Amino acid sequence: MLKKNSVTLHLMTTITTSENKKIYFASDQHLGAPSPEASLPREKKFVAWLDTIKEDAGTIFLLGDLFDFWFEYKTVVPKGFVRVLGKLAELKDAGIDIYFFVGNHDLWMRDYFQKELNIPVFHEPQEFDINGKLFLIGHGDGLGPGDYGYKRMKKIFTFPFFKWLFRWLHPDIGVKLGHYFSVKNKLISGDEDAQFLGEENEWLALYCRKKLTEKHYDFFIFGHRHLPLEIELNSSSTYINLGDWIQYFTYGEFMKTFKLKEF
Repeated sequence: MLKKNSVTLHLMTTITTSENKKIYFASDQHLGAPSPEASLPREKKFVAWLDTIKEDAGTIFLLGDLFDFWFEYKTVVPKGFVRVLGKLAELKDAGIDIYFFVGNHDLWMRDYFQKELNIPVFHEPQEFDINGKLFLIGHGDGLGPGDYGYKRMKKIFTFPFFKWLFRWLHPDIGVKLGHYFSVKNKLISGDEDAQFLGEENEWLALYCRKKLTEKHYDFFIFGHRHLPLEIELNSSSTYINLGDWIQYFTYGEFMKTFKLKEF
């Protein structure tokens, strides 16, 4: 495990797919928002997409904010989401590799996915060698310049003592409170993220360009911005933002080339 510029990088994972298998990427489903009832059609649509790719998927990357709020007590997790959790279990049991990156809405995820679904969970961007191409993959929150309010808030929310205090709230109170702030607090909700700032000002693009001064990557894949973006950083490196499953219903597909698609 390496720690560089406050981002922990595990040893690189190498993925080599067979000729008929693809790598899929999706992010920012925000299931449960603004209410479980309102998000149910989106959950069903996302599960339908998972069902359509199961025949040719070699690996699936989920890049965070699958849930609009998530907190794991020692013996309790938020109720609901049985369709998507069941489908992920089915795909994993069928031999499809799945990687999950926490976002700013599900940053309190601990080991539920590892224990129940055998899906590894990452809290920081990670490097992957996929069919000979070097990828840096993560959710994208708190990276790049600016956004100091959110960065301060994230430090507080991930502080062990704060999590310990929150765990003492009864789940009926804690989950309801967490869901309220997840929807209402603009620093958490990301409502203002879905505004294109221009290729020269997109802060994740600026982060990617800085990373390229340290090491070459063929692709940077992030979520969080809620915008489907494809920005060429130079002649051999591209920043991709996956969009979301609220407005755009977009996803990434990689075999020999990377494609952003809409479901």
